[in-house]
Amino acid sequence: MDEIFFDKRALELKYQMPLGKISEFFKGLENGKIMASKCVDCNEIYFPPQANCPNCIKSKIEWVELSSDAILETYTIINVKPTSFLKYPDYVVVIGKLKEGVKVLSWLEIDDFKKIRIGMKMKLKVVKREENYYTYEFYPAE
Repeated sequence: MDEIFFDKRALELKYQMPLGKISEFFKGLENGKIMASKCVDCNEIYFPPQANCPNCIKSKIEWVELSSDAILETYTIINVKPTSFLKYPDYVVVIGKLKEGVKVLSWLEIDDFKKIRIGMKMKLKVVKREENYYTYEFYPAE
């Protein structure tokens, strides 16, 4: 067996992010809603939200609440984790397509990885992480 070098330094990452025009997204999460931006001029919906429309380069956007219904398009099981997620057991990252046509990258909270199937129905929900911030995760639809 080849020798392996292990670097035992801890990497702590802290950052600040100005919210500007997308602050409504974070306010929505705090209120249990998953919001997307929609261009008033070309009607494109963007998630994650965009402050300006990348399609027509306009900055006239409105906020729309996304439905929670999704279909699983692809997934990967993460068992080699970044340092900041070492405390979590293995987890699944998926891309789900919402009925609005928006594709969302998120964790899938599921008890048995063998139950995961491409095309399965899922629900997108707001969750509060133990690190004290709001995010969203998929769950199998019941």
